Amino acid sequence: MLNIYNVNTRKIAMIRTIYWENDAVVLIDQRALPTAKGAALPLLICQDYHEVVEAIRTLAVRGAPAIGVAAALGIALGIRKSPPAASRKELEVLFASICADFALARPTAVNLFWAIAKMKRTFAGLLAAAASNGAIKEGILKAALAILAEDVEINKRLGAHGCPLIADGERILTYCNAGALACAAYGTALGILRAAKAAGKNFSVYACETRPVLQGARLTTWELCYEGIETTLICDNMAGALMAAGKIDKIITGADRIARNGDTANKIGTYTLAVLARAHAIPFYIAAPFSTFDFSIESGASIPIEEREGREITHIASRRFAPVGVKTYNPAFDITPAELISAIVTEGGILRFPYREAIAAVGNPVES
Repeated sequence: MLNIYNVNTRKIAMIRTIYWENDAVVLIDQRALPTAKGAALPLLICQDYHEVVEAIRTLAVRGAPAIGVAAALGIALGIRKSPPAASRKELEVLFASICADFALARPTAVNLFWAIAKMKRTFAGLLAAAASNGAIKEGILKAALAILAEDVEINKRLGAHGCPLIADGERILTYCNAGALACAAYGTALGILRAAKAAGKNFSVYACETRPVLQGARLTTWELCYEGIETTLICDNMAGALMAAGKIDKIITGADRIARNGDTANKIGTYTLAVLARAHAIPFYIAAPFSTFDFSIESGASIPIEEREGREITHIASRRFAPVGVKTYNPAFDITPAELISAIVTEGGILRFPYREAIAAVGNPVES
């Protein structure tokens, strides 16, 4: 079991959310976090691609970049476990079936579909080159591992671009989890905070609990406390009062999908924070890699919003606290209009309003 806390140096290694080991996809099981300091991390060792699909569906792995990386590795896993004597046609059918299974896992995070598209292009290229089944399996794994490695480097570049946004003494509000646990490693919104801490800046963070699954309380605070960043946990409905009291200097969140006009889908409740930020003249920043941009849709009105089971809001863990028979409505995401976003931090730099032109200049990462 992986232990990220080094008791000899009193420092932590970089959290690896997803990796490939011994022909298996290894994931931190985020449903079991937080753990005690020094405790071994709960891991899922997926030896069948269906297990990776289920890990995505059940939030064992979550966060847009992490979902994309997990899907790429899961596709590679499925192809590697195909019968050695499979015909070319059988391999093609299997590949298409695997990709379809991953596409159904979660509908909102566009990184999932970006990763699937990249893997499809790789597979098509290998077929065109008349590669052997063995070469196809190796080529698909190589492509997935490249996506994983690229994610880490992208997040570090994103963090470096966002670092100047943080000043000494500031109080930063963040929402949900956009840290190492939402990526292969390092993080997007929390990657900016990691970069700022490494640069010697002194700041503090307010983390919203993020109902209904408490990703902020369970995951974000766990990451920040391990990093030694001063962190205060608040209930989601306390954010407005803190802004009114002048205790929030800026807000940084991640994103799951960004439309061509800059409208952004993120964890449900993000839109509320953006409205409050505008009312209190507080900068509101989105941190996201280019793979989160969806060039196929014009605005947030076209972003599909996942609705999850009502149990997430009627229960905490296994304990029910809402009456039996009550109706539930549990959308996992909401849309923040582009005009409420102060800037979007990417691995290529900081984009500012009007976003349509700035995003168009990025170029479509799915086609690159």
